[in-house]
Amino acid sequence: MAPMMDWSDRHCRHFVRLLAPRTLLYTEMVVAEAVVRGRRERLLGYDPSEHPLALQLGGSDPAMLALAARIGADHGYDEINLNVGCPSERVQNATFGACLMARPSLVAECVAAMRARVAVPVTVKCRIGIDDDDHYEFLLGFVDAVAAAGCDTFIVHARKAVLSGLSPRENREIPPLRYELVWRLKAERPALTIVVNGGLTTIEAVERQWQRVDGAMIGREAYHHPYFLAELDRRAWPEGAVEPPPPAALVAALRPYVESQLAAGERLHAIARHLLGLYAYRPGARAFRRVISELAPRAGAGYAVLEAAVRAAEGAEALRAAG
Repeated sequence: MAPMMDWSDRHCRHFVRLLAPRTLLYTEMVVAEAVVRGRRERLLGYDPSEHPLALQLGGSDPAMLALAARIGADHGYDEINLNVGCPSERVQNATFGACLMARPSLVAECVAAMRARVAVPVTVKCRIGIDDDDHYEFLLGFVDAVAAAGCDTFIVHARKAVLSGLSPRENREIPPLRYELVWRLKAERPALTIVVNGGLTTIEAVERQWQRVDGAMIGREAYHHPYFLAELDRRAWPEGAVEPPPPAALVAALRPYVESQLAAGERLHAIARHLLGLYAYRPGARAFRRVISELAPRAGAGYAVLEAAVRAAEGAEALRAAG
């Protein structure tokens, strides 16, 4: 599941893990300097159930990234990922994200510095190119330079990034998807682990990608339709796969976590907002969303709001059956 700013926080990941027990989860992008100098527990804290879990860092200073990677590894993260794909102007102004694709030697230096400080894998998430540098030779040159520094896993968003003139949202929608470049990269660099990202919204589309590359990273479709991710998890690891819990049972399973977070001072809305897609494509979806949207933001809102949302979607019997 992709790193998504303001979405893939610890509450989202805890919820997703109940549906997709083996899928690799990523944090939101965390700026390396914030990890080094900020409130680490707030930035890096997670529930042990979230493993396997990767920390995505943003930055371009090799020494700062190396220190942040070491801190992340010491916190128990299973992978450290460097963001070389975000096209936002704010990120560019800080000299990291997709603009770093124009500086492969610097990215290689960053990767080498991080690898020297941690034992866990250091990976890179990038685009197929930037602006007019969107041809295969540009992508291959970038990957080869970074791979020479010891990175053997690349998550490639199959769109180029337009660094000026398009918003981050437009950069996810307007540049055309060019999966063939990612497939060619895997074919010509078979020793590397290549994961494709971008535009994957059906089970069939993901399964086609599995035939050409090593994996698929899913973002907004997984967030808005969590049972889509649950089904992919089952198909990726069919041995011992079990049916995911139905929505009412999942809400019941979340109760201990929700109540412990509320007792620690968290607001219900921070947790419940990630559940809005739980009934996607199911009867009662609108009623479920309405109750959460109206009641969860209120001061003092508790777990009872989630119970009310399930009752609105399915009736009281479903909640009693779920325990």
